[in-house]
Formats: sequence, C-alpha cells, structure tokens
Amino acid sequence: MSPRNRLLAMDQYKGVDTGATAEYADGVQLIQMLFSALLDSISDADGHIQRGDLAKKGDSITRAQKIVSGLRLSLDFERGGELARNLDDLYEYANRRLINASASNDVEALREVKEIISDISSAWQLIPSLMKPQDTAAA
Repeated sequence: MSPRNRLLAMDQYKGVDTGATAEYADGVQLIQMLFSALLDSISDADGHIQRGDLAKKGDSITRAQKIVSGLRLSLDFERGGELARNLDDLYEYANRRLINASASNDVEALREVKEIISDISSAWQLIPSLMKPQDTAAA
C-alpha cells in the first residue's frame, strides 16, 4: 500500500469512528481492521432489518459503504495489477449489493456481501504469516 493510499484508508477508517488504534496500525493491520468493521456493520444491518429498525439499518449500511470506499482507496493498481483490479470489481459489486439491500431491506444481499468480504478478509489474515518481518513494517 502506498503511503498516500494508506493515509486515505486511515482517513476512511477514522471516519467510521472505530477508535485510535488505526493510528498505530501498519498497512496490513489497517486493512484487517477495515474488514472487521465492515463485517460488523453488515451484521448490524442484518439485525436491524430483522428487527424492523430501518433508521439504524440505514446507518449501518452507510457505514459499510464508507468502509468499502476506504478499501477501494487503499488499492495500489500499479503494484497490485490484476489482483487490485479484481478486488476493485468485487468492492464495486459489494457496494451495489449494499445499495440494493438498503433500498429493499434485502438480508440475502447483505449475507452475500458478508460472504464475499469474509473470503477476502480471510486471505488478508494470512498475509502477515507470508511476509518477511521487514515487509510487514513497510506495508
């Protein structure tokens, strides 16, 4: 992740009010934190729909969309090549499904997004074990 993209992602992360931990996170940890917050927001939205609390559903989906935007901003297309483009496509798709979920209170759309994001998040959880110590500090 480039320094500029890291700052943009950090701004997005801070914008969803998840705490000061982001200031001390390296790039990989920051992305992992974004995924965690995104999955929490999707779960919250699902619960709000099921309870009929549409105002809170809207807040949770809006928060999820902001996080997806942060993840998209963190992509490094120069270094990431096809992988970055594929992730961008998945994030765009997830955002469209979030819009659909919000407009029609569609819990299945939320669950689809949660499954996609969970798969990507799982891959990010493996990255620290695959990186050399100096690579982790530079991420």
